[in-house]
Amino acid sequence: MPHPAMPQLAADFWSMTALVLHVTAAIAAVTLAMWLRPRADRLGTAGAATIAALVASALWSLAEAIELHGSLATTILEAARNLLWLLVIYRLFGADGRKDSVAPIRPVLLALVFVELMLLGIDLVLARVGADLELENMAAFLGVMLRLLVSVGALVLVHNLYGGASRDARRSLRWPAAGLAAIWIFDLNLYTVAYLAGTWPREIAALRGLATIALVSLFAIGASHGRDALRLRPSRAVTFQTFSLLLIGMYLVGMVLIAQWLAFAGGDFARLIELGFLTLASAVALVVLPSRKLRGWLKVMLTKHLFQHRYDYREEWLRFTRTIGNTGSQAPPLGERVVQALADVTGSPSGLLLLCDDGAEGPALAARWNWSAVSGPATLEPTFAAFLARESFVAEMDELRAGRTAMPPGVAAPDWLLDDPRAWAIVPLIHYDRLVGAVVLSQPELTRKLDWEDFDLLRVVGQQLASYLAENATQEALAEASRFDDFHRRIAFVMHDIKNLASQFSLLARNAELHAEKKAFRDDMIVTLRSSSEKLNAMIARLSRYGSGGVDRIEDVAADQVARAVVARFAGNSQVVLAECRPLRAMASRHSLEQVLVHLVQNALDASANGHPVFLSLVAEGHTARFEVVDSGSGMSPEFVRTRLFKPFVSTKSGGFGIGAFEARELVRAMRGSLEVDSREGIGSRFVVRVPLQAEQAADPTRNQEVA
Repeated sequence: MPHPAMPQLAADFWSMTALVLHVTAAIAAVTLAMWLRPRADRLGTAGAATIAALVASALWSLAEAIELHGSLATTILEAARNLLWLLVIYRLFGADGRKDSVAPIRPVLLALVFVELMLLGIDLVLARVGADLELENMAAFLGVMLRLLVSVGALVLVHNLYGGASRDARRSLRWPAAGLAAIWIFDLNLYTVAYLAGTWPREIAALRGLATIALVSLFAIGASHGRDALRLRPSRAVTFQTFSLLLIGMYLVGMVLIAQWLAFAGGDFARLIELGFLTLASAVALVVLPSRKLRGWLKVMLTKHLFQHRYDYREEWLRFTRTIGNTGSQAPPLGERVVQALADVTGSPSGLLLLCDDGAEGPALAARWNWSAVSGPATLEPTFAAFLARESFVAEMDELRAGRTAMPPGVAAPDWLLDDPRAWAIVPLIHYDRLVGAVVLSQPELTRKLDWEDFDLLRVVGQQLASYLAENATQEALAEASRFDDFHRRIAFVMHDIKNLASQFSLLARNAELHAEKKAFRDDMIVTLRSSSEKLNAMIARLSRYGSGGVDRIEDVAADQVARAVVARFAGNSQVVLAECRPLRAMASRHSLEQVLVHLVQNALDASANGHPVFLSLVAEGHTARFEVVDSGSGMSPEFVRTRLFKPFVSTKSGGFGIGAFEARELVRAMRGSLEVDSREGIGSRFVVRVPLQAEQAADPTRNQEVA
């Protein structure tokens, strides 16, 4: 059994603890108030209110120290302390110099002030008229509930004070906000325990002085560090979440109060009535609170009454960028993203995109986002489209239907939109004073009238979207031009090869007139015709492959045989000399490789004077077969090699197409090789073609030493 003196000793201990802590808190509060008196400007407009709140806190602490809890004096001093600290919060909210910045806070502050005054009024009435024990217990229970409400509301204000401040302002608000949070977090826990236990928790209450000491210490730290100018910029997300939590808290407090009243007035069925009410209220909360319409209404109300601007432009821009920049494999087409980006601004659930076409009279339907079938032609009349572009006019369909929007003579909104109740607004997409298209937005879940801020933002977003659409149209036009360019290039290659074959046929016809009766000529003519036929067939096959490689199938070929075949093509010209030819095997297209070397040798002959040799050689170099064509002709300047040699359709030859060198380089690249040029004016040129060696020969370089 515990000793009879133990409870008394515990009570004395907690009384002494409360005395020491509260007296220490009172001394600290008075000391800080005296120190702040000449330095009140460090807390801005909240300086005087802070000094008064510190004095009230000191007096209340002294009253608690001498165990006056529950007395009228303690109630008055606690109410004064809370009211003055609420005034400090109010002053801190208004410290940015704008009257509008504190307007949204006043209703919450007034509600908390009303609760404090109601508590004070209840105690005054009970002290004057007296009451029985049951009524006093009810008043004490109600007082605990209302104190809980004040603590929750004050913490919400402190959270919004700091959370909605700019980064610079937070440096000054950090310590005062922490101090204010300390006292009300302690009170919240104290009164919560009192409510749950049904009695006053004396042990916890004895430690209330610690909260006051923390408050004074944190305010002292904040004041000693000076104060920067406060510029409050409440975040919409923080504000919306804070008010949502506040509403939920008020709902829960209301549920508890009504349930307790039902338990008190319900008689024999009190418990059943209380549980039934709580079940019904919880079900209503689960149905109503997640409602998108309720959230939309709450956002509209908060935006309308709490902020100078309707939109959080930073959030709008980030969301716009994410939507329009979504180009992944699962991303919707650009037209749908354009509609969605604009619909997100107004909360519209769907929309249409109408784009201008060169062949159409007005913008026509190009994309839909969450919009079912459209009745009618789904186009805008040219006069109406011109009016949208000229005036940058954002049309409200409800205003047009009601005839409240004045339109120029001969200009009218299309009937198919007037007849569709989903159509809510038409936003023009204008790019450099030219109408690119228009977006039709559907009615948002919470319909409202557009104002000047809506019009400005929709116009700016529309212009940005018009630039995206114009850029996309330009890219498509460039892609189409590229396809035409590829087609023209194929034709140019064909013309080049046909020109060479035509020259051969022309030479063959002239020689036939002179030597047709000679058997040797006829045999040579048959060989030439067969070769020309093969070239024509190869040209037709290559024509179908331009743009995707342009070469025959790459295979293992005898590179030395290709070199000898090229020299044999010029057998009648003693200028062409096979200088060195190693027995190498390369991975290439035989026909394409021969075509490249023939072209290079022919160009070397054209650039060389009669009697000057043109050398062709083949050696191994690393893992490549190296063909080299060298002449001592006129040569080329470095500027010509760099800017003109491989540029299509540029030629120094009379009647040339200027694609031979370009085609040769592209064919070599298609064989995973390279073509290099070294030329000097007046000295000559050297063309080096490298193609990969066959794998086994590349791995055993000793096989390349034998000279053929």
